[in-house]
Amino acid sequence: MSVRLRLTLSYAGFLMVAGVLLLAAVWVYLLEYVPDDWNQRMLYQNPNRQLLAYTFAPAAATVLGILLVFGLVGGWFLAGRMLAPLTRITEATRTAARGSLSHRIRLPGRGDEFRELADAFDTMLARLEAHVAEQRRFAANASHELRTPLAVSRTLLEVARADPGRATGEVIDRLHAVNNRAIDLTEALLLLSRAERGTFAREHVDLSLLAEEAAETLLPLAEGRGVTVEAHGDIAFTTGSPALLLQLTTNLVHNAIVHNLPEAGSVRVTTSVRPGAVELAVENTGAPLPAELVPTLTEPFRRGVQRLRTDDAGVGLGLAIVETITRAHDGTLALAARPGGGLRVTVVLPAAAPRADG
Repeated sequence: MSVRLRLTLSYAGFLMVAGVLLLAAVWVYLLEYVPDDWNQRMLYQNPNRQLLAYTFAPAAATVLGILLVFGLVGGWFLAGRMLAPLTRITEATRTAARGSLSHRIRLPGRGDEFRELADAFDTMLARLEAHVAEQRRFAANASHELRTPLAVSRTLLEVARADPGRATGEVIDRLHAVNNRAIDLTEALLLLSRAERGTFAREHVDLSLLAEEAAETLLPLAEGRGVTVEAHGDIAFTTGSPALLLQLTTNLVHNAIVHNLPEAGSVRVTTSVRPGAVELAVENTGAPLPAELVPTLTEPFRRGVQRLRTDDAGVGLGLAIVETITRAHDGTLALAARPGGGLRVTVVLPAAAPRADG
């Protein structure tokens, strides 16, 4: 049976039970004050219980019949009115199942349970639509980024085949550079997928040590670009994957070095402790950034400067990987343009509970 039919029968059943109880109460009350005289047959002059049963039973049966019809008709109508929002939600679900995620229920009326369910469903559809659009955009961008080195490799090979007498050293060097870029992009995509799954063992990690390690690793790159790197701060323990958190820190420092002033730039890496949280902040000097550009820097393959084709330009996934790793560790990522130029990136992660060994 449908829900509407079950509700109808329930309404009618409860109404019948209430009617029977009411009639039973009236019957018992009347019997208390009516004599039980089996010998008295002068009806309508000296009423007794037999007379009461003879006159009251047909009327009670008629009332119960009316209550049954009224309960069925009224229950069917009320159940239909109450379940009407579910019909709209079901239609929206079927529309979404057919692939159309732009449909919204927008249920009118007061804020009851059905309204809350419809609003929650609309919110879910909006997030799902945004997620699907983001995944499609990411797939298109990834396909484009992967196709570019392959197309360049094919062109170089065709040039080398068309001119056999040409020196192969330059072609090999360019093929090597293009191949390295394709490898870096593939590894970045794999790292992004791994961070999104969140399947990693959690350990105690000191963010200050990771900041120092990232700064030391990228020091040759910074010196080659004339950028000074400074790392200091408090001991900041959190729980997570040491490899992923090191990748997060390295990406932030690398971006801060690459996207800096042409000369005499600086990068500052600090760690601090908040109540119940730890903070990693990376800020650098650089060109002023428009306010509308900053929130989009975490999108995959989005760059704050022109597309660079050098070994240090990256593949456009640095901040996207940082945001994914931060979410996987239950943290928050904030980007803010510095007034004098450059960017400040702040990662806030839950503080680690004290270890058993202190």
